[in-house]
Order: sequence, then C-alpha cells, then structure tokens
Amino acid sequence: MRSFRSRAVLLSSVCAAVVAGTGVASAEPVTPSVPPSSAAPSATEPATAKLPARLTSLTKVSPTVWLAEVYSAAMGKTIALDVLRPQGSEEPAPTLYLLNGAGGGEDDATWREKTDYQRFFADKHVNVVTPVGGAFSYYTDWQKDDPVLGRNKWQTFLTEELPPLLDKALNATGANAIAGISMSGTSVFNLAISAPKLYRSVAAYSGCARTSDPLGQAYIRTVIGDRGRGDITNMWGPLDGPGWRANDPYLNVDKLKGVKVYMTTGTGLPGRYDTLDARLIDGEPSILLDQILMGGAIEAAVNSCTAQMEQALKKAGVDATVINRPTGTHSWEYWQRDLITTWPMIAKDLGIG
Repeated sequence: MRSFRSRAVLLSSVCAAVVAGTGVASAEPVTPSVPPSSAAPSATEPATAKLPARLTSLTKVSPTVWLAEVYSAAMGKTIALDVLRPQGSEEPAPTLYLLNGAGGGEDDATWREKTDYQRFFADKHVNVVTPVGGAFSYYTDWQKDDPVLGRNKWQTFLTEELPPLLDKALNATGANAIAGISMSGTSVFNLAISAPKLYRSVAAYSGCARTSDPLGQAYIRTVIGDRGRGDITNMWGPLDGPGWRANDPYLNVDKLKGVKVYMTTGTGLPGRYDTLDARLIDGEPSILLDQILMGGAIEAAVNSCTAQMEQALKKAGVDATVINRPTGTHSWEYWQRDLITTWPMIAKDLGIG
C-alpha cells in the first residue's frame, strides 16, 4: 500500500486515478480458431519488427476463465488478456471490453482482485476481455515513445488489431461495448470516438471526460507524471497544442452520436462502502482514512468533470444515462456496483438483454 506521504503529494494536486488490472495462471491450452502463426515473439521484441498483429496463444484456465496473448505490431510486444467466456453454450456471444484503471492490470488493484466480476458474469452470455498492461498510458496512441513508459499505441491495438482477432478466435458476434474506471473512464470515450461503429455502448465509471482544460490536465499530470514518472507531453504533445483538444471527449461529444453512453460518479462524501466493516477495508483504519480523504478528493474532482460532460451530452443529443450518487468515494466497491447497475442496459445494447 502506498505511504501516506505519497498520498499527500497526490492529494495536494486534487486529482488522481485509482489503479486496476487482472491476471490468471496458465492452464489447458485451447486451439485458436485462427490459422496458426509462427512462434510468438518476445514481449520485448523491437517495435520495428515487421510482424503482423496476431493471436499467439489461447489458454483455458477454467470453463469460464481463459487467458489470451496477442502480439501487437503497433507496440512490438505481446499483450496478455483476461477473457471471461459464456458457460455451456457454443452460440456466438458479444464482447464487453472491460478496462482497468491507472495501473493497467500490472498491480493487484484490478477487476479480478478487487471485485466479484467473474462470479457476476458466470451466467451471462458475453465475452469479457480485459487487457493486462498499459499502466499510466490512458490507453491511447502516444505521439512519442516515453523513456519511462515506453511505446504506447493502445488505441491502435484496442480498436484495430485486437477486435478482429478475438472475434474469430472466440466466435464472437461482432457486437461490442466498452467500459472503464478512473483513468480508463476517460479512455473509453476517446476509443469510441476514434472507431465509429465499433462499440454499441460506452460506460465510464468515475472517469473525467475533460483533458484539455486545467482540471483535466491536472488529473492526467498526477496519473502520468506523479505516479507513472512519464512525460505527459509525449502523449498528446504540448499542453496547449491540438493533440489535447483532439483527445478531449467534452470537445468532441458530437462524435459520440449513435453510441449509448453511461456515466457514474459519487460526490466524494463517505458512503456505504466507506466504513471499517466494508469488504475491502477489512477493519483497517489507515485504509479507511486513505479512502475517505484521497478517494473523496478524487471523486469530487471527477464529479465536476461528469457534470460538465452530462450537459455536453444533452446539448449534443447523445443518448446518455448518467447516475449521480449522493455519496461515494473513488473506490472499487462503488465501481462493482456501477457495473452491476449498468449491465442490464449494456446487455440490451449488445442484443442479449
């Protein structure tokens, strides 16, 4: 757990993101329903290698938990993915891309570790795909390689390279939705904007949909600079440049027409999961204090972003459902509840509701 000193540094910025990710152990290999390719390249293979994006392995951990590995030509490395599969049915299923937060799945603050999402989706007819990687990347295409964070071309990977490979390997229907928390609660909007018609719906849980205004940039600076030790200008260029405006969902809200949008946020005030007997607090006063102070400050900032985006969505005529909770901090129990609450609507969008 991070020290209170480092938390205090973040709190002074008034903005931050909570990390997330997944990971499963290897078990029974599954023969991909795509033509076999040459041996998988090393995860550190240079991005200059002239190799196509491809599925390199598909492993069945349990009837509903699989692990895939896909080589990204854009990033020159192999990306692991946690995949939840429908149980007991050979019928094609749609796909929900469920992204982690700032840690990108490279830590233990993940959908797998912090929630019961595997149990929740066990009886749902949907593929749930979560990349393991992309810490502090905002799941976007960076303009430059970063000395600390390396090469990030996640938008290309998630919208161009990955979907056709998984659709074929999983016998998917081609109907997709995408959801994310915190950092990726910003990313999901930009991914949908960059790939029209790829997603039927987008869900942002405690995400800030502003990137080019001072508050949004302070939030991103805290995530990438303070936590990731990366240079934020390597992502979208100078802070007053066109790259930041081009990746500001608030300014490009018209491009979300035709996509169902779901947004959730709390006010930052302590709520039902901000108590000593909460599952993830487990009686630890220090964890509770951190969640109330740090998580409360972050969620209050996110709440402001969400209010702005809600008005922009209404003005643009985008079909949006916004859930504003009267209480709640920037923490996992609320995101799990938000996923459960919005799922019936997302399922309907995917044709399985």
